[in-house]
Amino acid sequence: MTEQRNADHYRADEHIDPYISVQGARTHNLKDVSLRFPRNAMVVFTGVSGSGKSSLAFDTLYAEAQRRFIESVSPHARRLIDQAAAPDVDNIDGLPPAVALQQSRAGAQERSTVGSLTRISVTLRLLFSRAGVRPEGVPFMTADFFSPNNPEGACPHCQGLGRVHTVKTESMVPDSSLSIRQGAIASWPRGWHNKNLRSILETLGYDVDAPWNTLSARDQQWILLTDEQPSVPIFVGLNAEQREKALATGEEPAYTGTYTSAAKIVLQSYSGGSETTKKRLARFVTVTPCSECHGKRLNRDALSVTFAGHDIASLSELSVSELAELLKPYARGASPDLPAEAALREAVIRMASDICMRLEQLETLGLGHLAPGRRTTVLSSGELQRVRLATQLISRLFGVLYVLDEPSAGLHPDDVKSLLIALKNLVRAGNSLVVVEHNIDLIAEADWLIEVGPGPGTHGGEIVYNGEPAGLEEVSASPTSAYLFSRNYTGLRQRRPAESWLCFEQVYCNNIAGVDIAIPLGRMTAVTGVSGSGKSTLLNRVLPEMHGRFDKTPDIEEGEEEDLVPDVKGQVVSGSDAIGRLVRIDQRPIGRTPRSNLATYTGFFDIVRRLFADTDAAKAKGFSASRFSFNLPAGRCPACEGQGQISIELLFMPSATATCSVCAGSRYNPETLEVKWNNMTIADVLDLTVDDATKVFHGHDGIQRSLKALTSLGLGYLK
Repeated sequence: MTEQRNADHYRADEHIDPYISVQGARTHNLKDVSLRFPRNAMVVFTGVSGSGKSSLAFDTLYAEAQRRFIESVSPHARRLIDQAAAPDVDNIDGLPPAVALQQSRAGAQERSTVGSLTRISVTLRLLFSRAGVRPEGVPFMTADFFSPNNPEGACPHCQGLGRVHTVKTESMVPDSSLSIRQGAIASWPRGWHNKNLRSILETLGYDVDAPWNTLSARDQQWILLTDEQPSVPIFVGLNAEQREKALATGEEPAYTGTYTSAAKIVLQSYSGGSETTKKRLARFVTVTPCSECHGKRLNRDALSVTFAGHDIASLSELSVSELAELLKPYARGASPDLPAEAALREAVIRMASDICMRLEQLETLGLGHLAPGRRTTVLSSGELQRVRLATQLISRLFGVLYVLDEPSAGLHPDDVKSLLIALKNLVRAGNSLVVVEHNIDLIAEADWLIEVGPGPGTHGGEIVYNGEPAGLEEVSASPTSAYLFSRNYTGLRQRRPAESWLCFEQVYCNNIAGVDIAIPLGRMTAVTGVSGSGKSTLLNRVLPEMHGRFDKTPDIEEGEEEDLVPDVKGQVVSGSDAIGRLVRIDQRPIGRTPRSNLATYTGFFDIVRRLFADTDAAKAKGFSASRFSFNLPAGRCPACEGQGQISIELLFMPSATATCSVCAGSRYNPETLEVKWNNMTIADVLDLTVDDATKVFHGHDGIQRSLKALTSLGLGYLK
């Protein structure tokens, strides 16, 4: 380990050790790491992906700080806190209280906005309540009446969401030549529910065997759209004549069925269903602005109150920069529209000043393009993290350790300068920063640099360097050194000319106004620009929706329904025939369940299970491929249910996780582990790294395709 100890500059008091000291950290791939680094400084953790940076910063330092804090909380309150497991570390000295700002979407709720997260919205509501101009006849309203999340203020038609879901009637019956029994109503659920609805219609006297287009318009309307919900007795397996006879004789029915219209079923399932259900039903649903509030989310009385000529909804849709310009005269006390009454005048100045101070922090972090009313569900992970960072800058805490996860992610180099100023301001305020980062500009500005590595996974977990950035130049084992000191510049490669182009004309969406767009096909195209310039709008809105016009409606991701308002406008000029499919890859978590892993997600685990099922030992025992799934009872360990670990819930302490004592972490029962392929059990295969698995499954093309793709992306160290 190379360590440079020249941190006297960061000493705050000669009687207090100015260092944070870690002894024996073994979290994840960390190899009994010990190190010291200064407090009251910006300390950057760097290294290749998978080297152990986050394990040291978040899963060791932050986790230990959180554990110590929770120990100070009363036992009753601990039950209300989601407690993480204690980190595997011998000791940490000099550790301040910590706040973690990760690139996580946890807490980004459907109704959460930039304004609510930074408390700008709270002060705006107070401003409208105290100093808003009310039309004659509109009574005084408290601040709660200006919140769409409050029943008093929310629009009654859309419940404060600003949009409504309606069902496209024609889409529910795509093929009118089919009968109901043949599946004419495509929006109906599958399985027993489908059969139940059909039986109810038969009992009500509707012909489910006639082609849909032969039914009367009245019958079609009732089946698809009725608000009635009649309940009828259901006799399974009886025809119409037999049903009438059963009813006449008082025969007991199999059950009583209640009919719900096709449209109502779609809306109920869409609003409360899983992401998979939403994707299945998206083709039947249209999202439109609420006709009552026109997307503003508030009731008429709340929207009738104005300040500076704006209602609170339109004021919240101004960008951070525009809103700051509007309120600065009020904050300075220079606006001619300030109230004449002294007490109210002072209150308005104070509220405007508070809002301007919060807006200024957002602008400093390169977020001047966002609007306070922008939902957090549609922010990028980097934007959301910087909004949370702004709230910390506003709080003016002292003596805190901030742990940040790549705050420069997604930022244009010009915006990184503003970010650096904000980070330095946190340090000047008496705080300590630990920043996990890959950006060379930010690394170069660190007060102290720690490189974890040298490689990923089992090849990492060690401290390559610990000291001031300048000292890294002499460390030959550092992968970062060559990039930081410009020794690894390869120059620009020769570009190939494009053979065809995807062209759009007069595109309008958000801040893209009347733009002509030409994208070369068969080439890698980089879309860049400062924050708020329209990059995400182009990639996440324009391309999928314009493509959807000549292919199919793009999948609606969870929390993104609002992206359908407003519509993308424009014309596809050329290139559409050359695109068979559009795939969007983003930073959302890929695991569908906690049990999902690389093998199951990429699909090659199905092939591996078939290889085990084809062995002589498996055939002799009568094991099929399903026997080798850790998700099914037949093959998995009964004690841990195929998880390999057992979590023990402790009432007043963090839950303890231990390796299953029955299967020793293998996930499988002994009988399943008796079957071997190439002298390996199925548990041995799951414990391989991608690099090792590539060698083991040499010659198996179906498996090699997935493994080579992972290796080419630098993920060979993952298991």
